[in-house]
Amino acid sequence: MAQTLKPGTVDELVQAVEWAVSGTHPLELVGGGSKRALGRPVQAEMTLDLSAFSGITEYQPEELQLTAGAATPLAEIEAALSDKNQMLAFEPADYSALLGSKAEATLGGVLACNLSGPRRIKAGAARDHLLGFHAVSGRAEDFKAGGKVVKNVTGYDLCKLLTGSWGTLAAMHEVSLKVLPAPELTRTVLIMGLDDARAVAAMGEALASAHDVSAAAHLPAALAARSAVPYVNEAGTAVTALRVEGIGPSVEARCRDLRNMFAPLGDGEELHRMYSRQFWQEIRDAAPFAGDARALWRISLPPAEGAKLVAALGQSLIAEAYYDWAGGLVWLALAAGEDASADSVHAAVAAHGGHATLLRAPADVRAAVAVFMPQAPAVAALTKRLKESFDPAGVLNSGRMYPGV
Repeated sequence: MAQTLKPGTVDELVQAVEWAVSGTHPLELVGGGSKRALGRPVQAEMTLDLSAFSGITEYQPEELQLTAGAATPLAEIEAALSDKNQMLAFEPADYSALLGSKAEATLGGVLACNLSGPRRIKAGAARDHLLGFHAVSGRAEDFKAGGKVVKNVTGYDLCKLLTGSWGTLAAMHEVSLKVLPAPELTRTVLIMGLDDARAVAAMGEALASAHDVSAAAHLPAALAARSAVPYVNEAGTAVTALRVEGIGPSVEARCRDLRNMFAPLGDGEELHRMYSRQFWQEIRDAAPFAGDARALWRISLPPAEGAKLVAALGQSLIAEAYYDWAGGLVWLALAAGEDASADSVHAAVAAHGGHATLLRAPADVRAAVAVFMPQAPAVAALTKRLKESFDPAGVLNSGRMYPGV
């Protein structure tokens, strides 16, 4: 069983990485531990427990800026922001229930995996909200990048490089983020009974309209029935959802206009504040697929290609899917026995211009197949050079994304 190193200060973190480098002892980086089942299994001698780097160190609501330890629980961050009517606009996902983990999601984990929710189509991804960070590289060097304000010029944009690097380049111990005011009112317009292709087209039309839709998702009938939200689970048919946020009178007017716009497509409904929030949390956290053991793929691609991809995969695999990001994010579950169909999924996704990640599967499957989309030779060579630049001894989460990376 792997032993654990638990530094309590930055100096101790540097010393821990120095020790790992000196004897080439691979380390698995862990904050809260809620995402240990994501990516390829890490073959590490030791666990580097970063949980001591927790807590909000600076929060300036008037400057829309927050700085915290990377291992700060996401719930703590969101509670502090809620007290000031602010939010993390990229709507970070929490996959604890999806992965069967009781550990708390942390801020650093969300950033390391670049996990973004339904508002990504309007507010951008997690990496777009990271202003700066402090981290220890695989060279055992403490370094920082970015700053605490939006307008800072510090050379290479290492914030975007580390966000989504899955802990393979450096161990972040402090992060600074941009926060935004929470909307005064949130409502969701529901359109009932659309097939996948027509739903994707309708979501595209809604986003192209003047109604400032902040999220768009589509649940086929079987998945809508699994929702805990009334009107959705009682619909008995597919549900297409369009979220509208902002000042009260504006939200009411835009919802009315959207319902009129799509009235020719059939019956509609509207979710108000509480149910709307609950519904989009389900979409964000892939709740329709929580509690089952099927292999689950998270696929991003051009929105117009989403329904086409699912139809193509359905010809050879027993698959079930729903759509977020107006069709640009497909959550695809494969029937039992098809959890090793990575080549088929990758080929279909590549044909539709997308990128696929095997988000949930048993450890032996994740060790045997390509969890992330295979890279083109030039990109793979660049990835390898980046790994060697930041972590030449390969001691930080090595193999988490690709063999040796």
